[in-house]
Amino acid sequence: MDGADGADGVAGADGPEGPDGGPGEAAEALDRPLPEGVRHRVVALVADAFGALTVGELPPQLRQYARFTPTRRAKFAGNAMAAAIATAPAFRQRIAARLRETQPELAETIEAGSPPAAADPVDVAALAYVLRPTGWVKLVEAAGEEAQRANAERAGARALDEMRRLREELDQVRTAARGDAERSRAELEAARKEADVLQRKLRSALSDVRRGEAALRKSASALEAQRAAAAAEQARAEGEARRLKTRLAETEAALEASRRAVREGRSVEDMRLRLLLDTMLDAAQGLRRELALPPASMRPADTVEAVEPGKMTPKDIATRALSDMDPALLDQLLALPQAHLVVDGYNVTKTGYPTMPLEKQRLRLLGGLAVLAAQTGAEMTCVFDGAELAAPVLLAPPRGVRVMFSKPGVTADELIRQLVRAEPPGRPVVVVSTDREVADGVAKAGARPVASALLLKRLART
Repeated sequence: MDGADGADGVAGADGPEGPDGGPGEAAEALDRPLPEGVRHRVVALVADAFGALTVGELPPQLRQYARFTPTRRAKFAGNAMAAAIATAPAFRQRIAARLRETQPELAETIEAGSPPAAADPVDVAALAYVLRPTGWVKLVEAAGEEAQRANAERAGARALDEMRRLREELDQVRTAARGDAERSRAELEAARKEADVLQRKLRSALSDVRRGEAALRKSASALEAQRAAAAAEQARAEGEARRLKTRLAETEAALEASRRAVREGRSVEDMRLRLLLDTMLDAAQGLRRELALPPASMRPADTVEAVEPGKMTPKDIATRALSDMDPALLDQLLALPQAHLVVDGYNVTKTGYPTMPLEKQRLRLLGGLAVLAAQTGAEMTCVFDGAELAAPVLLAPPRGVRVMFSKPGVTADELIRQLVRAEPPGRPVVVVSTDREVADGVAKAGARPVASALLLKRLART
């Protein structure tokens, strides 16, 4: 209550009273502050009895609260009422008379000095403070001590309750800690078992690795032995071939001698030499079948490097004396057999006519490519980035030109790389794009990159 606090002047403020004061009041006074509970009860009793008095019977400082309800008086005029009870004997006597009317039995027993034992000590002390019978100070002090004892008992009960609560929480914490410890031990045991299993698996894996390494070493040794045997067999075959060549030379010499002998009429010797020659030839053919010698397929002229007819590639065109921006270079590239021209559409249009709307850019480029396809007969594919589209394009591709838009999430650059990778190795593929990343990527894949400005110059010439 805001108005009921701070009126410490109530306690010990009773000095010698005027003619309205009761007997013995001048001799009795509190030597300590009025207990808080008694003070609140006094303010409540005064607030209730306040309304029975006229405005003229009220102290000047209380008249402004005459129309307040008892609750609002206690809230806003508590300090003023407590001070008036302590310093205005006439006002206190009027309040006391009102209390004798509202609580006659309790007031009578208190003034007689024998308050009932069952009465609330705070009520008894509050009435005694207002009525001021003989011994009222003792009643007030006894009420204060009783209130202190009650507060102490309540505090002790709260402390016991808190202690019981803390003990219960401690038991719960201990139980939880034991449970956590059990779980931790179980998890540790499971981890140890898992570690043992993993160690066994690791040892088994290491054993397998060692066996594999041993098998690999054994295979390497066997391979080396086979290589040595093959080398020895090759050396033996080469020696046998040299021996046969020598015998063949001797046979040819004998044949020539036999021919001379024939010419000289020595028929018997001719017959003997012919028989020897047949024998050597049959032996050479048998040896060739035994060694499975393949017929010679290489010729010395095959070892000389040169460009064969029909084998020119887009990279060979670059070595000719043409500028990279000469439209004739593009004509030579498209004149290669089965040439395929892949065009990065928006890269070309935004280089040549960036201010035009996208739709008109596409139509202008595709019209020029159609004319170029008709002139060169080369396959042509124009790729546009699908991310530039606000809606599906209703477009009829011109004759001889394939038009493609990249799918969502796929750029035109990636689609161009896919087209280049789809072509078979050796086919002439020319990619038109100024994007350096695209040019480098398709060049690694075997295509020939050219600048967008070169295509624009060639289309302007048509």
